[in-house]
Amino acid sequence: MTEAIEIIRYTADVVVTTTDGHVLLIERGWDPHEGQWALPGGHVDPGETSRAAAARELAEETGVHAAAEELVQIGTFDHPDRDPRGRYVTVAYQLTVIPGTPVQAGDDAVNVRWWPLAELPPLAFDHADIIAAAADD
Repeated sequence: MTEAIEIIRYTADVVVTTTDGHVLLIERGWDPHEGQWALPGGHVDPGETSRAAAARELAEETGVHAAAEELVQIGTFDHPDRDPRGRYVTVAYQLTVIPGTPVQAGDDAVNVRWWPLAELPPLAFDHADIIAAAADD
């Protein structure tokens, strides 16, 4: 009997918070979870580290530019059912910025905005868990 080979996809996400208690979220413009709010992030490209991917995706989706070394690793999130498309493993990072940091939706995001941490909308995937883990640090 042969075992099925599981394809595992590698992603990176970023929790960007302000010093006054807001978090940056994007509105997804594609499935799964089209129209829902999520953290900026995406696939790690070949030859790229997850930290570099996180910085790249943050800039592409929100217009917020940060050097990769400014991102602090929160942890790895790998629950088998975290994404309906299949097995996705993400490394999440955190960045703190000053209130009023300008943002602009781009790439896969149809909207981007700052949300008070105490008043978050329903979030796609396990992003509420990732934000909670960032808040615990």
